[in-house]
Amino acid sequence: MRVVIAEDAAVLRELLAQMLTLRGHEVAACVGDADALRAAVTEHRPDVAVVDIRMPPTSTDDGLRAAIDIRRERPGTGVLLFSQYVETKYATRLLAEGSAGVGYLLKERVANVAEFTDALQRVADGGTALDPEVVTQLAGAGRRTEELTSLTGRERDVLTLMAEGRSNGAIAQSLHVSAGTVEKHVAAIFGKLGLPPSEDHNRRVLAVIRYLHRD
Repeated sequence: MRVVIAEDAAVLRELLAQMLTLRGHEVAACVGDADALRAAVTEHRPDVAVVDIRMPPTSTDDGLRAAIDIRRERPGTGVLLFSQYVETKYATRLLAEGSAGVGYLLKERVANVAEFTDALQRVADGGTALDPEVVTQLAGAGRRTEELTSLTGRERDVLTLMAEGRSNGAIAQSLHVSAGTVEKHVAAIFGKLGLPPSEDHNRRVLAVIRYLHRD
């Protein structure tokens, strides 16, 4: 992967860069503010950008706004938001901008290097990678649509794990069921959500967005 890192804490920024470089990824740029992030993405055209939500110049939502701009101008660029706390309104705003190549992790996840790099790769590949705590809070916000209320309890469990970016094999392991059982649940979810086979869209991502997006 070619990665741009946008994080105003110099120590964490350097840690992320070293961690990704040691795993064979190209860190094209490390920046500390939102304006520099926009410039770095334009110059280096990364596969994915790791973006702290609260960055200079105002240290409010500058990183998020830069991420949304990047998604609009370069929709093929994955964006992984990074935050100290769960801020559901920010996650919802990013998810509303597109259905593929987005993620939101808490900074504490960096401690698990394999988990973090796997999540970053999923985002770069056009999938989702949402922190379990983010999923929990987003799933409890807003009204559920009629389509979603038709899901069984087990189907909702599967969809929640899909939202975290887990594969069918990982879902099967988490729920202690067979991979075939998970495949049947996933097929049922797609059918109930009205997501037929398509060459143009990732149905897993579309299902996740429909699940998490506020009405």
